[in-house]
Amino acid sequence: MADETTRLKAATLLRLHQKPELLTVVNVWDVVSARTVAQVDGTRALATASHSIAASYGYEDGENIPVDLMLEAVGRIVAASDLPVSADLEGGYGDPAGTIRRAIGLGAVGANIEDQMRPVAEAARNVEQIMRVADDEGVEFVLNARTDTFLRAGDRDPAAVLADAIERGRAYLDAGAPVVFVPGRLDEEQVGALVDAFGPQRLTLIALPGVPPLARLGELGVARVSYGPMSQNVALTALQELVEEVHRGGGVPATMRRLN
Repeated sequence: MADETTRLKAATLLRLHQKPELLTVVNVWDVVSARTVAQVDGTRALATASHSIAASYGYEDGENIPVDLMLEAVGRIVAASDLPVSADLEGGYGDPAGTIRRAIGLGAVGANIEDQMRPVAEAARNVEQIMRVADDEGVEFVLNARTDTFLRAGDRDPAAVLADAIERGRAYLDAGAPVVFVPGRLDEEQVGALVDAFGPQRLTLIALPGVPPLARLGELGVARVSYGPMSQNVALTALQELVEEVHRGGGVPATMRRLN
Protein backbone atom coordinates (compact mmCIF):
# COMPACT_ATOMS: atom_id res chain seq x y z
CA MET A 1 0.00 0.00 0.00
CA ALA A 2 1.33 3.42 -0.99
CA ASP A 3 2.08 5.92 1.77
CA GLU A 4 -0.09 8.95 2.51
CA THR A 5 2.22 11.39 0.71
CA THR A 6 2.03 9.38 -2.49
CA ARG A 7 -1.75 9.10 -2.26
CA LEU A 8 -2.11 12.86 -1.80
CA LYS A 9 0.20 13.61 -4.72
CA ALA A 10 -1.77 11.22 -6.92
CA ALA A 11 -5.04 12.93 -6.06
CA THR A 12 -3.45 16.30 -6.81
CA LEU A 13 -2.16 15.16 -10.19
CA LEU A 14 -5.54 13.73 -11.15
CA ARG A 15 -7.27 17.00 -10.25
CA LEU A 16 -4.76 18.93 -12.36
CA HIS A 17 -5.79 16.84 -15.37
CA GLN A 18 -9.50 17.25 -14.65
CA LYS A 19 -9.50 21.04 -14.31
CA PRO A 20 -10.55 23.07 -17.38
CA GLU A 21 -7.19 24.85 -17.23
CA LEU A 22 -4.62 23.15 -19.51
CA LEU A 23 -1.84 21.38 -17.60
CA THR A 24 1.62 21.85 -19.13
CA VAL A 25 4.59 19.70 -18.11
CA VAL A 26 8.10 20.39 -19.39
CA ASN A 27 9.77 16.99 -19.16
CA VAL A 28 12.85 16.31 -17.04
CA TRP A 29 15.49 13.60 -17.02
CA ASP A 30 17.60 13.90 -13.85
CA VAL A 31 17.72 15.58 -10.47
CA VAL A 32 19.14 18.91 -11.63
CA SER A 33 16.65 19.27 -14.49
CA ALA A 34 13.79 18.33 -12.13
CA ARG A 35 14.84 20.91 -9.55
CA THR A 36 15.35 23.56 -12.24
CA VAL A 37 11.88 23.06 -13.71
CA ALA A 38 10.22 22.77 -10.28
CA GLN A 39 11.67 26.14 -9.20
CA VAL A 40 9.88 28.03 -11.99
CA ASP A 41 6.70 29.76 -10.85
CA GLY A 42 3.63 28.10 -12.33
CA THR A 43 5.08 24.57 -12.43
CA ARG A 44 2.44 22.31 -10.93
CA ALA A 45 3.76 18.84 -11.77
CA LEU A 46 6.79 17.09 -13.23
CA ALA A 47 6.99 14.43 -15.94
CA THR A 48 10.01 12.40 -16.96
CA ALA A 49 11.00 11.68 -20.57
CA SER A 50 12.17 8.12 -21.17
CA HIS A 51 14.10 9.13 -24.29
CA SER A 52 15.99 11.78 -22.34
CA ILE A 53 16.75 9.54 -19.36
CA ALA A 54 18.01 6.79 -21.67
CA ALA A 55 20.17 9.28 -23.59
CA SER A 56 21.69 10.61 -20.37
CA TYR A 57 22.93 7.08 -19.63
CA GLY A 58 24.08 6.45 -23.20
CA TYR A 59 21.19 4.23 -24.33
CA GLU A 60 18.98 4.50 -27.39
CA ASP A 61 15.27 5.03 -26.80
CA GLY A 62 12.95 2.04 -27.05
CA GLU A 63 13.39 0.07 -23.80
CA ASN A 64 17.14 -0.39 -24.35
CA ILE A 65 17.95 1.04 -20.92
CA PRO A 66 17.64 -1.57 -18.14
CA VAL A 67 14.38 -1.14 -16.26
CA ASP A 68 16.20 -0.98 -12.92
CA LEU A 69 18.26 1.96 -14.14
CA MET A 70 15.18 3.74 -15.51
CA LEU A 71 13.33 3.29 -12.23
CA GLU A 72 16.35 4.45 -10.24
CA ALA A 73 16.32 7.68 -12.25
CA VAL A 74 12.58 8.06 -11.67
CA GLY A 75 13.03 7.57 -7.93
CA ARG A 76 15.74 10.23 -7.78
CA ILE A 77 13.51 12.68 -9.64
CA VAL A 78 10.58 11.97 -7.31
CA ALA A 79 12.82 12.64 -4.30
CA ALA A 80 14.11 15.91 -5.80
CA SER A 81 10.82 17.80 -5.45
CA ASP A 82 7.55 17.94 -3.55
CA LEU A 83 5.60 18.10 -6.82
CA PRO A 84 3.69 15.10 -8.19
CA VAL A 85 5.69 13.17 -10.78
CA SER A 86 4.46 11.24 -13.82
CA ALA A 87 6.99 8.75 -15.20
CA ASP A 88 7.44 7.87 -18.86
CA LEU A 89 7.92 4.10 -18.74
CA GLU A 90 7.77 3.27 -22.46
CA GLY A 91 5.81 0.04 -22.97
CA GLY A 92 6.35 -1.21 -19.43
CA TYR A 93 9.54 -3.23 -20.06
CA GLY A 94 7.75 -6.52 -20.61
CA ASP A 95 5.68 -6.24 -17.42
CA PRO A 96 3.57 -3.07 -17.47
CA ALA A 97 1.62 -3.74 -14.28
CA GLY A 98 4.69 -4.87 -12.35
CA THR A 99 6.70 -1.88 -13.54
CA ILE A 100 3.92 0.47 -12.44
CA ARG A 101 3.78 -1.17 -9.02
CA ARG A 102 7.50 -0.54 -8.62
CA ALA A 103 7.10 3.05 -9.80
CA ILE A 104 4.33 3.68 -7.27
CA GLY A 105 6.61 2.28 -4.60
CA LEU A 106 9.13 4.99 -5.55
CA GLY A 107 6.47 7.69 -5.25
CA ALA A 108 5.52 8.18 -8.91
CA VAL A 109 1.82 9.00 -9.20
CA GLY A 110 1.32 8.84 -12.95
CA ALA A 111 2.90 7.20 -15.98
CA ASN A 112 2.93 6.99 -19.75
CA ILE A 113 2.60 3.44 -21.05
CA GLU A 114 2.78 2.95 -24.83
CA ASP A 115 0.53 0.52 -26.63
CA GLN A 116 3.27 0.04 -29.28
CA MET A 117 0.38 -0.85 -31.60
CA ARG A 118 -0.28 -4.16 -29.90
CA PRO A 119 -3.71 -5.63 -30.62
CA VAL A 120 -6.18 -3.31 -28.96
CA ALA A 121 -7.60 -6.01 -26.68
CA GLU A 122 -4.11 -6.84 -25.37
CA ALA A 123 -3.26 -3.17 -24.85
CA ALA A 124 -6.56 -2.60 -23.03
CA ARG A 125 -5.85 -5.58 -20.76
CA ASN A 126 -2.53 -3.98 -19.84
CA VAL A 127 -4.39 -0.78 -18.92
CA GLU A 128 -6.89 -2.74 -16.84
CA GLN A 129 -4.10 -4.59 -14.99
CA ILE A 130 -2.23 -1.35 -14.31
CA MET A 131 -5.30 0.31 -12.84
CA ARG A 132 -5.95 -2.76 -10.71
CA VAL A 133 -2.42 -2.44 -9.31
CA ALA A 134 -3.04 1.24 -8.59
CA ASP A 135 -6.27 0.34 -6.80
CA ASP A 136 -4.41 -2.27 -4.74
CA GLU A 137 -1.92 0.44 -3.77
CA GLY A 138 -4.71 2.84 -2.83
CA VAL A 139 -3.60 5.43 -5.41
CA GLU A 140 -5.68 7.48 -7.87
CA PHE A 141 -2.99 6.81 -10.43
CA VAL A 142 -2.90 8.98 -13.54
CA LEU A 143 -2.19 6.46 -16.27
CA ASN A 144 -1.56 8.41 -19.46
CA ALA A 145 -2.39 5.53 -21.79
CA ARG A 146 -0.46 6.22 -24.97
CA THR A 147 -1.38 5.08 -28.44
CA ASP A 148 1.27 5.22 -31.14
CA THR A 149 -1.31 5.35 -33.93
CA PHE A 150 -0.15 8.65 -35.44
CA LEU A 151 3.56 8.01 -34.80
CA ARG A 152 3.38 4.75 -36.75
CA ALA A 153 0.88 5.89 -39.36
CA GLY A 154 3.25 5.67 -42.32
CA ASP A 155 1.32 6.32 -45.52
CA ARG A 156 -2.06 5.19 -44.15
CA ASP A 157 -5.14 7.27 -44.90
CA PRO A 158 -5.34 10.02 -42.22
CA ALA A 159 -9.03 9.36 -41.64
CA ALA A 160 -8.30 5.70 -40.91
CA VAL A 161 -5.47 6.68 -38.56
CA LEU A 162 -7.77 9.01 -36.64
CA ALA A 163 -10.47 6.34 -36.42
CA ASP A 164 -7.88 3.86 -35.10
CA ALA A 165 -6.71 6.35 -32.46
CA ILE A 166 -10.30 6.93 -31.37
CA GLU A 167 -11.02 3.20 -31.11
CA ARG A 168 -7.88 2.59 -29.08
CA GLY A 169 -8.35 5.60 -26.84
CA ARG A 170 -11.93 4.67 -26.02
CA ALA A 171 -10.84 1.13 -25.19
CA TYR A 172 -8.20 2.43 -22.77
CA LEU A 173 -10.65 4.80 -21.12
CA ASP A 174 -13.15 1.96 -20.77
CA ALA A 175 -10.37 -0.11 -19.16
CA GLY A 176 -9.91 2.56 -16.49
CA ALA A 177 -7.27 4.99 -17.78
CA PRO A 178 -8.15 8.56 -16.79
CA VAL A 179 -6.43 10.09 -19.83
CA VAL A 180 -5.17 9.01 -23.26
CA PHE A 181 -1.93 10.27 -24.81
CA VAL A 182 -1.96 10.65 -28.60
CA PRO A 183 1.46 11.95 -29.66
CA GLY A 184 1.93 13.23 -33.17
CA ARG A 185 1.69 16.35 -35.32
CA LEU A 186 -2.07 16.71 -35.00
CA ASP A 187 -4.03 19.58 -36.50
CA GLU A 188 -6.95 21.38 -34.86
CA GLU A 189 -9.58 19.25 -36.59
CA GLN A 190 -7.96 16.02 -35.42
CA VAL A 191 -7.59 17.31 -31.87
CA GLY A 192 -11.24 18.37 -31.83
CA ALA A 193 -12.35 14.95 -33.07
CA LEU A 194 -10.35 13.20 -30.35
CA VAL A 195 -11.75 15.45 -27.62
CA ASP A 196 -15.27 14.87 -28.93
CA ALA A 197 -14.67 11.10 -28.86
CA PHE A 198 -13.02 10.93 -25.42
CA GLY A 199 -14.67 13.84 -23.64
CA PRO A 200 -13.06 17.02 -22.30
CA GLN A 201 -9.96 16.70 -20.12
CA ARG A 202 -9.30 13.13 -21.31
CA LEU A 203 -6.78 13.80 -24.12
CA THR A 204 -3.10 14.61 -23.67
CA LEU A 205 -0.71 15.73 -26.39
CA ILE A 206 2.92 16.56 -27.09
CA ALA A 207 3.72 20.09 -28.27
CA LEU A 208 5.38 19.30 -31.57
CA PRO A 209 5.92 22.06 -34.14
CA GLY A 210 2.69 22.51 -36.08
CA VAL A 211 0.37 21.48 -33.24
CA PRO A 212 -2.16 24.22 -32.36
CA PRO A 213 -1.04 26.80 -29.77
CA LEU A 214 -1.46 26.04 -26.08
CA ALA A 215 -4.28 28.54 -25.65
CA ARG A 216 -6.27 26.90 -28.44
CA LEU A 217 -5.63 23.39 -27.08
CA GLY A 218 -7.00 24.56 -23.74
CA GLU A 219 -10.10 25.92 -25.45
CA LEU A 220 -10.61 22.61 -27.25
CA GLY A 221 -10.64 20.67 -23.96
CA VAL A 222 -7.19 19.06 -23.98
CA ALA A 223 -6.13 17.99 -20.49
CA ARG A 224 -2.34 18.17 -20.72
CA VAL A 225 0.53 19.04 -23.02
CA SER A 226 4.03 17.67 -22.50
CA TYR A 227 7.34 18.24 -24.28
CA GLY A 228 9.04 14.83 -24.31
CA PRO A 229 12.73 14.89 -25.28
CA MET A 230 12.49 18.42 -26.68
CA SER A 231 13.30 20.02 -23.33
CA GLN A 232 16.59 18.10 -23.21
CA ASN A 233 17.25 19.05 -26.83
CA VAL A 234 16.74 22.72 -25.94
CA ALA A 235 19.20 22.40 -23.04
CA LEU A 236 21.78 20.62 -25.21
CA THR A 237 21.34 23.22 -27.95
CA ALA A 238 22.20 25.93 -25.40
CA LEU A 239 25.30 23.93 -24.41
CA GLN A 240 26.43 23.61 -28.02
CA GLU A 241 25.83 27.32 -28.58
CA LEU A 242 28.05 28.08 -25.59
CA VAL A 243 30.80 25.89 -27.04
CA GLU A 244 30.46 27.59 -30.43
CA GLU A 245 30.67 31.01 -28.78
CA VAL A 246 33.77 29.95 -26.84
CA HIS A 247 35.39 28.73 -30.07
CA ARG A 248 34.71 32.16 -31.54
CA GLY A 249 36.56 33.73 -28.63
CA GLY A 250 33.53 34.66 -26.54
CA GLY A 251 32.28 33.33 -23.25
CA VAL A 252 29.35 32.79 -20.96
CA PRO A 253 26.25 34.77 -22.05
CA ALA A 254 25.15 37.63 -19.82
CA THR A 255 21.68 36.04 -19.64
CA MET A 256 22.98 32.98 -17.78
CA ARG A 257 21.22 32.26 -14.49
CA ARG A 258 22.90 30.73 -11.44
CA LEU A 259 20.62 27.72 -10.89
CA ASN A 260 22.66 25.22 -8.86
